[in-house]
Amino acid sequence: MAAMFSLPAADAGGNSAADAAARIAASLAARSGFDAAAKLRLMADGRQVGWLPRAHAAILRGFGAVLGPERPLADGSVAVVLLPGRDDFDARSAALQTLSRQLADAGHVRGWRDELFAVTAALNAPAVAVVERAAARFLGLLTFASHMNGIVDGAAGGQPALWISRRSPAKAIDPGMWDNLVAGGMPHGSDPLATLVRECEEESGIPPALARGVQAHGMIEVLRDLPEGVQWEQVYVYDLLLPPGFIPHNQDGEVSEHRRVEVAPLLAIMSAGAMTVDATLVTLDALGRRGWFRAGRHE
Repeated sequence: MAAMFSLPAADAGGNSAADAAARIAASLAARSGFDAAAKLRLMADGRQVGWLPRAHAAILRGFGAVLGPERPLADGSVAVVLLPGRDDFDARSAALQTLSRQLADAGHVRGWRDELFAVTAALNAPAVAVVERAAARFLGLLTFASHMNGIVDGAAGGQPALWISRRSPAKAIDPGMWDNLVAGGMPHGSDPLATLVRECEEESGIPPALARGVQAHGMIEVLRDLPEGVQWEQVYVYDLLLPPGFIPHNQDGEVSEHRRVEVAPLLAIMSAGAMTVDATLVTLDALGRRGWFRAGRHE
């Protein structure tokens, strides 16, 4: 799991922000394990497109010619080809649609979205196929998302704060957990900014003209084991400075609550493990860049 921030070190005076940072780091570590030895490198067109759990490979082999033979690599890992013999986009996509339905019917995949994700080795690489979003983590596919910190900078004399969102309890993944103000997976054919602008309006009622004023702050890569498979995701990070009187309003039913939170209670939320892993990383990135860890300190 790569991240672009550093947590503050504890000091002799008992810095509460540093104590919270230690608890946050422990929570992230507990939720971010990844066992490469239990995975196969999932390949297509000679490039890795996923980390397939071995247990899931056994399930896939029960559905027919989904995987090629295992091939040891020089680094000690093992590769396997996805859909050998199907060498074009349409044939692979059709086969993956059928496979996704079979997996869902058998109870291996839940939360069907009717949304297509690219099967690809990189954001800027051509997709070799598309797949139902709900099946992406079962296959351990590389996916992409856009997350945005909603910033209240405190320039008018108040304390700096962030707007955050609570995920709907009906969400298939991380129901009821705290998230960034805006966060969304990137469907095939979109890009990080277009994804973000769309999600801004749907999740928080932020109009496109305001959303396009975001500041881009790079990418955080997440690679971790989950009960449903693997989250291998490149998360594109944005900040948006919000007008002082702005109040977010959810439009699509995927957010149950918005909350404006100053830094100290925000650290407490993350310390308790009540925020998703990827949103925690994105939030920490903003706090570190802005030097706001000190705002969570009680002297």
